[in-house]
Amino acid sequence: MNQSKMSIATLNDLPKEAFVKALYGIYEHSPWIPEQAYKERPFSSIAHLRQAMQTVIQTAAPESQLQLIREHPELAGKAAIRKELTEDSNREQSGAGLDTCSPEEYALLNQLNESYKAKFGFPFILAVKGHNRQSVIKHFAERLDNDYASEFSICLIQIHKIAEFRLQNVIE
Repeated sequence: MNQSKMSIATLNDLPKEAFVKALYGIYEHSPWIPEQAYKERPFSSIAHLRQAMQTVIQTAAPESQLQLIREHPELAGKAAIRKELTEDSNREQSGAGLDTCSPEEYALLNQLNESYKAKFGFPFILAVKGHNRQSVIKHFAERLDNDYASEFSICLIQIHKIAEFRLQNVIE
C-alpha cells in the first residue's frame, strides 16, 4: 500500500475492482468490506467512506465479524517473527517497537498470545500506533480479564481504529 495517496474523488471514480484493490489492506485480508461499501458511492469525505465501511461490519453476521477479527495477526507473534505480515501490519508493529523485543518480551508476548487465543478463540487486537512494547503488554494483560462479548466488541473497535489510520495513508 505504499502508493501515492489518491483523492476521494479519484476513489469515487474507480470501477469496483480497482476500488476494492485500492482499499484492500484497510481491513486485513477482508476485501468484502470495501466491496460492499462500494455501492454507497460517491463518498463526500474520508469520514463518509470510513462510516460506510464500519456500517458494513456492524451489519455483518457475527460469523463474518469473527472471521475479520481472525484475519489479524498476533502482535509480535509467529507470523511477525517469520516476516509474514502484510506491509501495513509490519509497519504498525515495528512502529510500536514489537520487532525489537528482548527474548524475555517475546516469550511474554508469546505466552499472552497463547492465553488470549485459548480464552477467546481469536487474536488480541490493538491499534498499536502511539504505543510501545510496554503499553502493548500492559493492555494485553489487562484485557485477558475481560469476558468474551466485551473482548469481541473491543477487537472490532480496535479494527476500526486501525482502518482509520490506514485510510489516512491511502486517501489525501
